[in-house]
Amino acid sequence: MNLLQPTMRHFGPKDPTPLRYLRQAGATGVVTALHHLPVGEVWSVAEIQKRQAEIEEAGLVWSVVESLPVSEAIKTRGDNCGKHLENYVTSLRNLAACGLTTVTYNFMPVMDWTRTDLDYRLPDGKSAIQFDLVEVAMFDLFILERANAAADYDAATLATAEKRFPQLDAAAKERITNNIIKGLPGSEESFTLDAFREALASYREIGTAELRDHLVRFLRYVTPVAEELGVRLVIHPDDPPFPLLGLPRVLSTAEDFQHLVSAVPSPANGLCFCTGSFGVRQDNDLVAIAASFAERIHFIHLRSTQRMPGGIFYEADHLTGNVPMREVMRTLLRENKRRSTPIPMRPDHGHRMLDDLEKPLSKMNPGYPMIGRMKGLAELVGLQHGLQE
Repeated sequence: MNLLQPTMRHFGPKDPTPLRYLRQAGATGVVTALHHLPVGEVWSVAEIQKRQAEIEEAGLVWSVVESLPVSEAIKTRGDNCGKHLENYVTSLRNLAACGLTTVTYNFMPVMDWTRTDLDYRLPDGKSAIQFDLVEVAMFDLFILERANAAADYDAATLATAEKRFPQLDAAAKERITNNIIKGLPGSEESFTLDAFREALASYREIGTAELRDHLVRFLRYVTPVAEELGVRLVIHPDDPPFPLLGLPRVLSTAEDFQHLVSAVPSPANGLCFCTGSFGVRQDNDLVAIAASFAERIHFIHLRSTQRMPGGIFYEADHLTGNVPMREVMRTLLRENKRRSTPIPMRPDHGHRMLDDLEKPLSKMNPGYPMIGRMKGLAELVGLQHGLQE
């Protein structure tokens, strides 16, 4: 059968989901990283092998590194940039020595993926994670109080934010603030409000053109080594795929990735194809992106989002929402058939449902409950079998 490799994400020894559950759910591979190591430090062979041994003991393999994080020093070309670049290359060499050759990263400044509500209740009772642009605007204008923030929002968003903010109680303000600045699973940074302001200030002179140039310079430094090692670097798209809080974005559209490929044509320069991230933008044609960049897709995140009026989207079921999952999958399977080894795929995010709703949200990784992801994996594997037939 021509199936994508089923994998699931795991956050290491502190993940509340045991590795054995991933195997029981049908995964054969694990997607993980050395989350306990500070960003910019070298990943030693000993630390990598220790994590590999934990995964293999559960009857699984470490299939994809997600992520080997790119430090803020590299993104801004600031202090320690040179040292962090050297450390990144050393980590790539150590990963390759351990047989790990698919390495995910992103180039989102300051914040990784962002949501404003981690417990959005759906009509059937499940809980999803949601992004609300008005809540971001309220945080930006009235809590963060960023200079000239109003210029980044349209009149309707500003009017709604001004109306809604006085109605928020202290708990709602704390929820929005924490969800934006504390970091979601896989994020490399967590901030206090003052530290967050300082981090934003480091991008005061860095716009889209400058950040894109820094990304190209990063890749031109690391891809020759990756090519030598047989490592495929795969960049994760911006999530959400548009500027936030005055910060630029450089990997939100097909045009963005085409620019990157043109600037750095190395075969080591690949894409983590995330249908949920690209799918938030109505102008992104997901089937066309999958077809156009098929040979550069070395890792796949499959999820769907539902766009709503007013700059809102939430995580939908994997086979519903705005992502044309059947046609996307058909396109990916065509590429997979050409490969000697299957492309790793994971069901990205998932709903809290059934018994997971009884567990405290504080004891779970938002977006990564086990039952919802298991349901998503089953649906996605079933879709593949249906398309094969």
